[in-house]
This record gives sequence, C-alpha cells and structure tokens, in this order.
Amino acid sequence: MGKGIRYSDEFKQEAVNQVVIHGYPVSEVSQRLGISTKSLYAWSQKFRKPRQQRENEADLQAENARLKRELRRVQQERDILKEAAVFFAGESKNVTRS
Repeated sequence: MGKGIRYSDEFKQEAVNQVVIHGYPVSEVSQRLGISTKSLYAWSQKFRKPRQQRENEADLQAENARLKRELRRVQQERDILKEAAVFFAGESKNVTRS
C-alpha cells in the first residue's frame, strides 16, 4: 500500500510537463522526483488536457452524478405512487362490494 503522500496539482502538472514538454523519460522523472511510474502515467492522463477542458469534464461528471441521484429519487416516488394506486384501487373495489 502507498505511503499516503498527497501531491499538489501544481507538482503533478510540473512532473507531467517534464515528460511532455521537456521530453524527459517517464522513468527518469519518476525516479528523480521519488514517485512511481504508475503515478506519473496516471497524472499524465489527467494533466495532458488543458485546464479548462479538465474543469468542464469535472463539471459534467458532477452534473451527471446529480442527475442520476435525481432520477433514482423520482423512480422511487413513481414506484410509491404505483403501489398507492394499486392499494386504493383495491380499497375502492372493497367499498363498492359492500
């Protein structure tokens, strides 16, 4: 398991820049900075994109999660209303038979 060290986004961006812009090999940069190559590759996936695009994607993911929660709530409400309709339809049949 990892050491649990948290690196700032600026640190991650600079590490990625050393690979992307300056052309240093991933293994060299990761060894020099004391991070794993796996971490550096993961950061590269995230930080190669422009900042605005990353923020837009994060906003879209948050909106998607909000909409999924809302859909789940609305489906539960619909199911409750269906059960209530069945219950009251059964009650009205019992009242008319008496």
